[in-house]
Amino acid sequence: MMIFVHGYNKAFRGGKLAGTGRWFQSMGMRPGKVHATLAAGTEMGVGVLLVLGLLTQLAAAGLIALMVVAFWTVHRDKGFMITGEGWEYVALIAVMSLVTAILGPGAMSLDYELEIAHRLDGMTGLGIALLLGVGAGAAQLLLFFRPPKPDPAVDADA
Repeated sequence: MMIFVHGYNKAFRGGKLAGTGRWFQSMGMRPGKVHATLAAGTEMGVGVLLVLGLLTQLAAAGLIALMVVAFWTVHRDKGFMITGEGWEYVALIAVMSLVTAILGPGAMSLDYELEIAHRLDGMTGLGIALLLGVGAGAAQLLLFFRPPKPDPAVDADA
């Protein structure tokens, strides 16, 4: 459910979608507001799906895609530890999402009630999570990520 709160925060708190869009744009995710909307919607959507245990492997893939983009755009060059904005936390979320896709939802899930829980777990879940999650994140980066060019004036002052 925490991922839902992240999406809600992007959309409705602080600078809302406009502010989040400016932040995304400054990182190189263009157009920023479109990607802020997609990120917020995906975070809220996968949060709800995971809580309900509905389409669990697809939700896990969505979360992996988010973490691939977050890793590459924000955390990869800041070291490992999250205390320095490093990639530790996004890696943990991605790995736990992968494990969730492999193990599948429990008996109290909608997937279980719909009798699809065991059809999508195991190697099928692994495939869904890796192919869709990593693939969607990588595709988004390849198509839309244009990092800002370093400012020589700022680098000279450092």
